[in-house]
Amino acid sequence: MLSVLSKIFDSNKRDLKRLEKIADQVEALGAKMETISDTALTAKTDEFKERLDKGETLDDLQVEAFAVVREASRRVLGMYPFRVQIVGAAALHEGNIAEMKTGEGKTLTSTLAVYLNALAGKGVHVVTVNEYLASRDAAEMGQLYEFLGLSVGLNLNSMSKEEKAEAYEADVTYSTNNELGFDYLRDNMVLYSNQKVQRPLFYGVIDEVDSILIDEARTPLIISGQAAKAADLYRMANMFVKTLKEEEDFSYDESTKGVVLTESGVEKAEASFNVDNLFDLNNVTLLHGINQAMKANASMHIDIDYVVEDGNVVIVDSFTGRLMKGRRYSEGLHQAIEAKEGLEVQNESMTLATITFQNFFRMYDKLSGMTGTAKTEEEEFRNIYNMNVIEIPTNRPLVRDDRADLIYSSMDGKFKAVAEDIKERNATGQPVLVGTVAIETSEIISSYLTRFGVKHDVLNAKNHGREAEIILGAGQKGAVTIATNMAGRGTDIKLGEGVTEVGGLAVLGTERHESRRIDNQLRGRSGRQGDPGVTQFYLSLEDDLMRRFGSDQMKSMMAKLGMDDTTPIQSKMVSRSVESAQKRVEGNNFDSRKRLLQYDDVLRQQREIIYKERDEVLESENIRGIIEKMLTDVAERTVANYTMQENPEEWNLKGLEDNLGANLLPEGRLTKSDFEGKSAEEISALVLSAIFERYDEKETEMTEERMREFEKVILLRAIDTKWTDHIDAMDQLRHGIHLRAYGQTDPLREYQSEGFEMFEEMVLAIETDAARFAMKAEIRNNLEREEVVKGQAVNPQEEGEKVTKKPVRRAVNIGRNDPCTCGSGKKYKHCHGQN
Repeated sequence: MLSVLSKIFDSNKRDLKRLEKIADQVEALGAKMETISDTALTAKTDEFKERLDKGETLDDLQVEAFAVVREASRRVLGMYPFRVQIVGAAALHEGNIAEMKTGEGKTLTSTLAVYLNALAGKGVHVVTVNEYLASRDAAEMGQLYEFLGLSVGLNLNSMSKEEKAEAYEADVTYSTNNELGFDYLRDNMVLYSNQKVQRPLFYGVIDEVDSILIDEARTPLIISGQAAKAADLYRMANMFVKTLKEEEDFSYDESTKGVVLTESGVEKAEASFNVDNLFDLNNVTLLHGINQAMKANASMHIDIDYVVEDGNVVIVDSFTGRLMKGRRYSEGLHQAIEAKEGLEVQNESMTLATITFQNFFRMYDKLSGMTGTAKTEEEEFRNIYNMNVIEIPTNRPLVRDDRADLIYSSMDGKFKAVAEDIKERNATGQPVLVGTVAIETSEIISSYLTRFGVKHDVLNAKNHGREAEIILGAGQKGAVTIATNMAGRGTDIKLGEGVTEVGGLAVLGTERHESRRIDNQLRGRSGRQGDPGVTQFYLSLEDDLMRRFGSDQMKSMMAKLGMDDTTPIQSKMVSRSVESAQKRVEGNNFDSRKRLLQYDDVLRQQREIIYKERDEVLESENIRGIIEKMLTDVAERTVANYTMQENPEEWNLKGLEDNLGANLLPEGRLTKSDFEGKSAEEISALVLSAIFERYDEKETEMTEERMREFEKVILLRAIDTKWTDHIDAMDQLRHGIHLRAYGQTDPLREYQSEGFEMFEEMVLAIETDAARFAMKAEIRNNLEREEVVKGQAVNPQEEGEKVTKKPVRRAVNIGRNDPCTCGSGKKYKHCHGQN
C-alpha cells in the first residue's frame, strides 16, 4: 500500500518519467547527427532561428537542438553528454532546478539548455558564484557555442561600460550574481539611455543556485554614498557596554543571539548618558548605538564571525568561510565592532540604490539552476522563485559509505579523535578532506597534525589565494586538506592514481552546520561518478548546534555510563536528533528570508515605478507633455492650499502671490489684486495661463532642442534627488519599525502603510521640484546632466572603494505638522513641506 501511495505522490518520479521521454528522443537522433558534417552541424543554428521566426517555439526545437549540442560537444570538447545530463538540461529548460550530485557534469549539462534558449536572440545569462568559475566556464564552454555560431561574453567587475555592454550583447553571457545585480542598479542611475549595459532579463541559469538564492538571499546589493559621522556615539556606547555585567545588566540568549538590557542596565545607561528616559523617541539613536555595542561584544567573535586585517574588520562568510572584503555589517554593527576592537570607526553610508538577489532574479522571464544540494530547501524555491527541484539520478550508482556521527563529550576529545583518524588514514595513503565551520577549528586541527608530522594544506579565509589549486590536488594519494565546508565549490576533486585501491577520498566533518545542505555539500566531495569514498562527522556536546538545542541530558547520560572523553557515542538516533535541530534552524532561516522579502517587496514595487518613469524620461524624444502635467498639478495644489477655506475672505491671497513668485513665476507677474473677486477655479485657470505663457517665452529664448534637453536635465535631477532621499528614509524606517510591535501593531503592515504614504509624498516632491526648476532655473550654455551623488557599489565579494560624500541637507528642522514659516497658517506638510 505504501509503495503504491509513494508512486502516486512522488512528483520527482513523475517529472523524471516525463523528462526521460525527451532524453529518449534526443538519444534516438544520435546516430543521425554523427553523419552530419561540421559545416552542416554549425548551419543548424541559422535553421533553428529561421524556424523560430516562422512561428515555431523553443519547445518545438528542443529535441533536435539538444541533439545538435550533444554531437558538437563530442567534436569540440571531447565530451558526450550522458543520458542523465540530457534529463538535467530538459529540467533547466523548463525553468526548474536540476539537483545533480558532485562530479555529474553540471557545467556540460547547462550547455544544452543555454544553447536552445540563446536561439531566441534575447541573451542568456549563466551565473556563477565567483569570477574564477565564470572565466573558466566561458573559456571552456565558449568553444562549443562559438563552433555552433553563437557569440559568448564574459562580464567582469574590472570591465569598462563599453566592455560590459559588449558582453551583454552576446548570445551567452557569463557573469557573477553580484555583477549582474550591480549592473542593473547602475543602469537605473545612468543619465543617457545609451550608457546602459544590460538588455531586458530573459533567461538565467544559476550554477550553485542554493548558494546564490538561499545563502545570499538576506544580503542586499547596495550602492551607497557617505553619511554623517557617528563615530563618537559608537565609541561611547562601547565604553559603556564594557562596564555592564551579564545577567545583572543585560541578558544574552545564545539560541537567538539576542542581547537585551535589564532594568538595572537601563538605569545605568540613563545615568551614564544623562537622559531621563532611554526609550524616549529623542533617544532612539542612542538606544540603537547601545544595542549594537552589546551585540558586538556579546555575540560577535573574532576569527569566527570576522577577522581584523590591516586595521579593518573583515567579515567571514559563515557559509563559505571566505573573507568578504568590501562588505560591511549594516545598521551600525560594523562600527560597533570597530569600536570594540579599538579601530578607527568608519562612517556609516547612505543607501542610493539597493536590491536583494531574491527580487533581482525574480525579474527574469525564466530562471533555472543547478546544484548538488537543493532538496532540503525545495519549499523555499517553490514559494519564492516558482521553481521545482528535480533530483537527477547519478550516471553511475553511488557507493560512498556515509557513516553515522561520532559524538564526544568535549571539543578537545573530538579534535584529538579527528587528528588520530587523519593520521591513520594518511599512513595508508588515503587522501583526506577535513571540513571545518570556523577558521579557529582549522588551525586547531592543523596544530595537531603538525605535532604528528602529517604534511597537510590549510585552506581557510586567511589563505584562499590557492583555493582551486589546493582543491584540485585534494584527491591525490597521501593528500590531507583542511578546508572550510564550502571551499572550492564548483571545482571537482578527482582521484589520483592508486587512490581507489585505498578506499577513495575520506571526508571528515568536524561539526554539523546549522544547514543540512552545507553538510550534504561536504559529503558530496567524495564518491563522484561511482568512485569509492567514506564520510564521517565528528561532533561534541560542546558544539554550537548541540549546545543551542540541548545536550545536557546526553552529557549526564554519558557520565552515568562511565564514558570518558576518548569514547564516542555512535548512534543513528543521535544523528536524527541533530538533523531535527537543523530542520528547526532551517525553518527559522526560511521565515527570516521570507520576512525580508515581504519588506523588500514594498520597496520593489516603488523601485519598479520610479525606474519605469526614469526610463521613459531617458528614451522619450520630447517630455514637454510630462513637464506640463507636473506644472498643472503643482499649480492646482498650490492654489488649493491657499484657498481651502469655505469663506473666500479667509483665503491667503498674499501668501499665494509670494509662493508663485518664489517658485513658479517671475516676481510681480501675478499679484493679490489679480486674484481678488475670483473663484478658486478661476484663480487656477489664471495661474496656469500665466505659467504656460512664461514657459513658452522660455522656449523662444533658446532653441527647441535645448529646451527639450533642459527638461530632461531638471526632471532627472528631481527624480534622482528625491528617490535617493526616499530610499534613505525607507532604510531608517525599516530599522526602527520593529519597535512598533511593542504597541501591539504589526511592524510589516505599518511599514507597508507608512512606506506607501512616504512614496506618495516623494512623488509630489518630485513634481514640485521639477516644476520649480522648469520655471525658475536659468539655462546654462554648458547644459549637462549631472549625477546627484556618485555612488559606490558595496559588493559582498569584491574589495570596496571609498564612498563619496552625502549631499548636504538643510539645517533647519521644521516638523511636518508645525505651522508653515511662510505665514499661510497651514501645516508645513500641506504648504512648503511639499517643496
